[in-house]
Amino acid sequence: MKKYKKIIVSGLILSAAVALAACGKSASTATSETSKNDKVTTITVATDADTKPFTFSENDQPTGYDIEVARAVFKELPEYKLKVEVTDFDSVIAGVDSGRYQFAANDIGWREERAEKYYFSAPLSKSNNAVAVKSDVKVKTLGDLAGKSTEVLPSANYTTILSKYNEENPDKQVKLNYVDGSYPTASRLADVDSGKIDFLLYDAISLKTIIKDKGLDDLKVVNIASESTDSHDGFEYFLFTKDAQGKELKTKVDKVLKKLEANGTLKELSEKYFGGDFVPSADAYK
Repeated sequence: MKKYKKIIVSGLILSAAVALAACGKSASTATSETSKNDKVTTITVATDADTKPFTFSENDQPTGYDIEVARAVFKELPEYKLKVEVTDFDSVIAGVDSGRYQFAANDIGWREERAEKYYFSAPLSKSNNAVAVKSDVKVKTLGDLAGKSTEVLPSANYTTILSKYNEENPDKQVKLNYVDGSYPTASRLADVDSGKIDFLLYDAISLKTIIKDKGLDDLKVVNIASESTDSHDGFEYFLFTKDAQGKELKTKVDKVLKKLEANGTLKELSEKYFGGDFVPSADAYK
C-alpha cells in the first residue's frame, strides 16, 4: 500500500514538473514573440492621393506608382510596418517637417532649400515638366506664357519654378493665382478647359493621365524646355525627415530601390501606372 502511494505521489510530482516546464516554455515563447513584435516599427508615409498616377485613391484606398513602390520597398524591410495616411498636399511636407510622418510619397521634386531640411531617396521615376493648355495655344518655353494665368499651390515645386521665372523676368510676368492645397489637380485642369486660367504647369505623366481620365479633349500637354541645368530636373523622390531615423530609413530604402530596379519590379510598376518605362537608369541608384 505504501509503495502504491509512493508511486502516486511520484507521478503527481512528475506531472506538476512537466506542467511547470510547459508553462515556462509557453511564457518564454510569448516573451520571445512580444520581443519580436516590439522590434517592428510603424512608419507612416504621407500622400495627398491626388497626383494620379503617382498617388490616388481607388475604392477608397490609396494607390498609385509612388504608393506601390513604397509598399514593395517595405515588404523587403520586415523590421518596419508601413502605414499610408492621406492628407491635403500642404500638410504632406509640413507633416514630415513636424515629425508626424516619417516620409512623404507625392511626386516630390528636389530643390535646394528642401535638401537643407529633408533627406531625399534615390529617384523613383523621371518625367518632364510640361504645361496643359488649350489645343490652339502655341508654347515651347515659359517665356511663351508671359501674361497668361495659372493656379498654383503655395508649397509646390512648380510654384517655385514659376515664381523664380517671374523674378528673373519682371517685364514678362506670369499671373499666379494661389489656391488651397486641397483643391484637386483635376479641378485646376478643368479650370484650364473652361478658360478660367490659361495653363497648368505640372508633371507630364500626371497631366496626360488626368486629361485622359476626365475626357478633357480640348487640352494638350506640351513639354517645357528646362531653363535649368540642375541634374535633379525631371526626377521625383521620397522625402524623409532629416534626423537619425530619417537617415537610417533613407539608407535602407535606397538599398531596396536598387534591388527593385535590378529585378524589374520598378519597371513593372511604371508600366502599370504610367503606361511605359519611366524608371531612371541604374546609375541613379548607386
